[in-house]
Amino acid sequence: MSMPGLAYGPLGDRCMHVCVDMQKLFAEPSPWATPWITRVLPQIERLVERRAEQTVFTRFLPAQRPGQGAGTWKRYYERWASMAIDNIGPEMIELLPALAAYCPPAAVIDKHIYSPWFEGRLRAFLMEREIDTLVVTGGETDVCVLATVLGAIDFGYRVVLVTDALCSSSDATHDALLTVYHQRFAQQVETVEMETVLSNWT
Repeated sequence: MSMPGLAYGPLGDRCMHVCVDMQKLFAEPSPWATPWITRVLPQIERLVERRAEQTVFTRFLPAQRPGQGAGTWKRYYERWASMAIDNIGPEMIELLPALAAYCPPAAVIDKHIYSPWFEGRLRAFLMEREIDTLVVTGGETDVCVLATVLGAIDFGYRVVLVTDALCSSSDATHDALLTVYHQRFAQQVETVEMETVLSNWT
């Protein structure tokens, strides 16, 4: 599914690594666990280790208490009452320890919905640094990564999606979304493996 190289040339100093929701919340033994999170973690860590100052981690913050939220989010947190912060404890929203170790210099931006764009902080952070290219890793391929990528496309960012550094709790929709990114958004999304990113970020 991945192209061997970067279609639009190497990555430079106006590039930022956006790592989506690599949190304890999505690791075992959470009901929201993404089994592959441990498989992609070493790949993500390779990039963060080299580019900590050019990394921003997003964190998904569930409702504080069961049934909190607007519209369908209220129903969502009635269904997932056990995942409200009051029930899981605030430590569960933390990044996985291997990644948290890089903050600072890596930055952290919190959000309360799938998309990191609506609350405005990520956009302001990137504009301040004159970023025009985003390298995207994390989870889930078919939920928060999807929301991150679509927003980035709309804002005109060059998006480089690292296929071996993405995870989902559903293999079927992970595969389906990689097909969508590759076939439907090829002008705006480059799908490559981590090795290509590491060797082309100068």
